[in-house]
Amino acid sequence: MLQTKNLKLCSARRVDVPDLFSFLGNASAMAFTHVDHSLQDCRRRVLVHEYFRRRHGCAPWVVRERGTDRIIGWGGLYQDPFEPGWGFEVGYFFHPEAWGKGYASQLVAAGLAVANDDLKLPEVYAMAHRENRGSQRVLEKAGFIFTRPLPERTRVLYCRSR
Repeated sequence: MLQTKNLKLCSARRVDVPDLFSFLGNASAMAFTHVDHSLQDCRRRVLVHEYFRRRHGCAPWVVRERGTDRIIGWGGLYQDPFEPGWGFEVGYFFHPEAWGKGYASQLVAAGLAVANDDLKLPEVYAMAHRENRGSQRVLEKAGFIFTRPLPERTRVLYCRSR
């Protein structure tokens, strides 16, 4: 388990999936990204990522608020097994009640620390929906540079070199 100022970051367990699905399955909360359409879809996605944690040394963490221990997010550094080919990337998905509190910035910083210190990655990628200016600001504050638009995905690609 890793900790930031306000967050606890840990590997996902099967028992975490219903709490994760409360926002990962919420179409309005995930308007700018992937939505899990069922609890089974969410379980599969989370557990496949956990399998890849053992292979790649990283996967999205379950994000808990330190003060309450409540699950409020999921994300970090990973290679997406469902959309391969983008390399190592950071991503973050939060319950709407956790928005606007700086948690995404803390999560991205923790993911980049793993990329730099543990995996020694030369670069890390990230994507943001072109209408999600808040997400773009999180990436820019973390040192990511706009790389190019991805019109086929309605997103923009960012890169951060070590």
